This record gives sequence, structure tokens and C-alpha cells, in this order.
Amino acid sequence: MSSDIAKQSAKILLDTQSVLFNSKDPFTFTSGRRSPVYTDCRRLIAFPKERTILMDHAAQMIKENCGELDYIAGGETAGIPYAAFISDRLDKPMLYVRKKPKGFGRMAQIEGHIEEGTTPNVILVEDLQTDGGSKKVFIDVLRDAGANVNHAFVVFHYGIFPASEQNMKELGITLHALTTWWDVLAVAKEEQYFDTETLDAVERFLNDPEGWEADFLKQSSNG
Repeated sequence: MSSDIAKQSAKILLDTQSVLFNSKDPFTFTSGRRSPVYTDCRRLIAFPKERTILMDHAAQMIKENCGELDYIAGGETAGIPYAAFISDRLDKPMLYVRKKPKGFGRMAQIEGHIEEGTTPNVILVEDLQTDGGSKKVFIDVLRDAGANVNHAFVVFHYGIFPASEQNMKELGITLHALTTWWDVLAVAKEEQYFDTETLDAVERFLNDPEGWEADFLKQSSNG
């Protein structure tokens, strides 16, 4: 990714509060893990000016790096609006992929239409990636339908979990992202979005998520 795009995208996420920092009262994920940072890319769809900038960058990035594509596929549900924005810009048909087959009618897991007997080139679009584990469901479904899937795009890539790169390698996928936590932290530092204590805590977390959580829980138990 270009450093200018990464920086501009990071600033948009900060300005729209689509990324949040809070080291004193950390966020709790559904897994139970604690974190001083939180990402909510779904929030971006409510900001037309900012999302236009991001999606223009996304379309250009995909056009320049992903070869000839036949379909843009969004993963249920957060990837669907971004796939729609991008497919419109690239003038390509759109699909969206369910996590599980629909429980009635055609029992479809892919919505849209892929011609039988074809092997179209498809890119998977989602809002963000942590370790990339959830991508496998969507990619497998598309490949089972005959599609070539060699690329995935996300607005935001955590960029701190080694498993992310390993999972993409095992899936044979090249990941494209507008920005990462490291870009967000750099912009937050440069433009002083948060106090030094918060920024230092977030940097410690990004360098060692499990170590930061263990220290936080230990401090909390010691009261």
C-alpha cells in the first residue's frame, strides 16, 4: 500500500471514531480478550465524504494490483456495503457470500449469479482482518462454485498477528488493505490525538497483545 493512502485512511478512521483507543478501561471482545484498541469499520458507511475517499483508494488499489476481475464478492455482513461501493466504481458484477447456506428457497450461500461451467476471477471484500481465520469460509464457498480467488481486500488490517500472514499464505491469497494499526498509531502520535500514556499503552499492546493483556489483568486483580 502507498504510505500516503495508509496515512490518509488512518486519519479518516480516527476522525470518524471508527478506531478507538482506551487503555484505562479497555474493550472486551466476544472472545473475552481485553484490548486498548477497537475497530468498527461498519461505522464508516455513515460518512459519505470520508467513505468516498476510502473507496476511491480501494478501487484504484484493486485495479492496479489484482489483474482482471470478473466479480467483486462481499463477505456477510460487514463486507457487503464495501463490495457494493467497489463493484460500482469498477463496473463489475457483485456477489455476496453467506456464512451458512440460506435456510429456505434455493438454499443459496452465494447471492448474485455465477454462470455454470465458468471459472471467474473473484476478489473477496471485507471490512477488516485480524488473523484472517474467518476468510476461509467465504473463500472455500467461492472456490467450490468454480471461482478463482487469489486476492482479498479489507479496509483495515490489524497487522499485528503473525497468524494473519500464515493464514493468507495457506489459503493462497494476497491481502490488500488501506491501512493498519501501525499507521493509525503513527498518525495518532504525529497529530496528538491522545495523551502520551494512552499512546504508550497502545504501542505496548501492538508489539505484544498477549503480554499487554496479561499485565492489565494482573494490575486489575491487584486492585
